[in-house]
Amino acid sequence: MRVQHVPSVLLATVPAGLLLCAWEAYVRVAGVDRVFLPAPTQVLKVTWDSAGLLATHARLTLLEATLGLLLAFVAGCALGAMVGLSPLLRRSVYPLLVVSQTIPMIALAPLLVLWFGFGILPKLLVVALVCFFPLAVSMADGLASAEPDALRLLRSMGASPTQLFFKVRLPGALPYLFSGAKIAVTYAVIGAVFGEWVGAYEGLGILMQTAKNSYRTDIVFAAILVTSLLSVGLFGLVSILERVMLPWHVRGSGTAMDQSPRIQPIIGGRRRAPGDRREIVENV
Repeated sequence: MRVQHVPSVLLATVPAGLLLCAWEAYVRVAGVDRVFLPAPTQVLKVTWDSAGLLATHARLTLLEATLGLLLAFVAGCALGAMVGLSPLLRRSVYPLLVVSQTIPMIALAPLLVLWFGFGILPKLLVVALVCFFPLAVSMADGLASAEPDALRLLRSMGASPTQLFFKVRLPGALPYLFSGAKIAVTYAVIGAVFGEWVGAYEGLGILMQTAKNSYRTDIVFAAILVTSLLSVGLFGLVSILERVMLPWHVRGSGTAMDQSPRIQPIIGGRRRAPGDRREIVENV
């Protein structure tokens, strides 16, 4: 059986299973104290025994991650669209987006807690700031990568800027945007946990800190497991949404640029090859 025919989930499960088996064997053979490193079976047991506690804290963390991600999506797409459509903004604002990522969140998060208290708002801002960059950059790059031939063809047909945006630029930018969204959703839960770690009354982050201070390393690992499951779940939802909205991109092969919707005029009763588009556009 070829490797290409093996499901990706199975390929990922095998090395993960081997790692867990090695971890379990090391803890049991070496007699490592559970305070320093609990065995995977101990982590699963405490996860089951503390399911209610973990679920209570996970609900708030998931809420913070989701709301912060939505805030980042709206702001990132809006700014990304402006940067992608305006060469002036791209030269002036794009470098600022890159510079903004040099600000350490470990220094900014305590300030947000100091300014806005221990409520949900500082966590939303932390998540939004963490997720904003990949969404804004992917949107800007996607809009800027629209096919010049398709744009010239529609302009020659009298298309308005709005029509160009919705018929060429936005469909071509969606693969880029979903790639950025997949990165952002994995950051969202981590950002929420980090915001809770700095200061909160409830959430997986503060649960980890409390368990660490109580030398309950097994609960820390259980909270890490729940955090990973939340991130994988959000990633899976984005992947499903991508399959629904962009079936032509998911089924195909190649880069996002190769999979963007293309205009292939039919002239003389046959569909012209992609290499003929420039000649067609110039002759319109």
